[in-house]
Amino acid sequence: MAVYSQPAPEQRDVRCKHSDSLPPLLASLRLTLLLSTYQTGHLVAVCASAGKLVITFHQFDRAMGIAVKEGTIAVCTRSEVWFLRSVPDIAAKLEPSGLYDACFLARTSHFTGDIQAHEAAWIGEEFCVVNTRFSCISALHPYYSFAPRWRPPFITAYAPEDRCHLNGLAIAAGQPRYVTALAESDAAQGWRPAKAYSGCIVAIPTGQIVARGLSLPHSPRVLGERLYFLQSGSGTLDYLDLTTGRIATVSSLPGIARGLAIHAGYAFIGLSKARPSLEGVPIVADREKLLCGLSVIDLNSGLQVAFLEFQTGVDELFDIQVLPGIAFPFISGPWAERDRGQPFWTIPPMGK
Repeated sequence: MAVYSQPAPEQRDVRCKHSDSLPPLLASLRLTLLLSTYQTGHLVAVCASAGKLVITFHQFDRAMGIAVKEGTIAVCTRSEVWFLRSVPDIAAKLEPSGLYDACFLARTSHFTGDIQAHEAAWIGEEFCVVNTRFSCISALHPYYSFAPRWRPPFITAYAPEDRCHLNGLAIAAGQPRYVTALAESDAAQGWRPAKAYSGCIVAIPTGQIVARGLSLPHSPRVLGERLYFLQSGSGTLDYLDLTTGRIATVSSLPGIARGLAIHAGYAFIGLSKARPSLEGVPIVADREKLLCGLSVIDLNSGLQVAFLEFQTGVDELFDIQVLPGIAFPFISGPWAERDRGQPFWTIPPMGK
């Protein structure tokens, strides 16, 4: 018999405010935003209904990287990856009738151990994660903790030492193309001493360093001939011109920027307040001004067009993904009774 431990329940007074522009923007784009926060251990769904913003919290044990493909949401947690599957026939039956246009239920999980899975993506049929603890990109494997697929050339061995703090993964044409790391280090925790300006972007599969001297780079995303990324240490959304190698700033942000989704000309960016371990990083000089929440940037103008701020209860966000074409989903995670007060059961029709 399998025994599953549940995260301890915690009562939090979560309060937030948002711009008037956020609900109509989500409605017009017909999408739901998925945020993760390992600080509180939740997958957070942000969507709009009847002109109002709706935010729901779904408990996971230290929710980190999120990945989305049609019909599936994957959530990386402390020691496993959870897969939530779409069940359209159930969505149509949920009350109140007509409210939900999708239903995602936790169905399977894969145990990895604590590999500090940051970002994740499907590469073909294979599910891969940024394995920060072992400084590599790895795939899930039925017989091993993980299967290494690629590591930066300056990493000489697989060891649970978080040598360079590999954290972000950019996919282009279905293949991994770039990663972000906080230092070109091959020593255990070697990124920490010089983290303020030792970050880099590395090309896959060549291992070429395409940018150096960055301040806590995260969340690389390819769009055309530009590689967008966040410099968490300076609080900026930047891009690297893949033709010229030039780096330019799109927008300055009022928080530690981590988690980036680009959709329909907008950048959806997660913001966090500063933890004590970030002392010495440039943006922390204005610690009291830093916010936790979501900033929506128009990529053409660089202007913020909408925002969500968590005023209490949540100080850090981790990842952000878009559920396109889904305006109001029903989500049931592994501990549904803690989200909604009761478990959610499904069974096949009689005779099947």
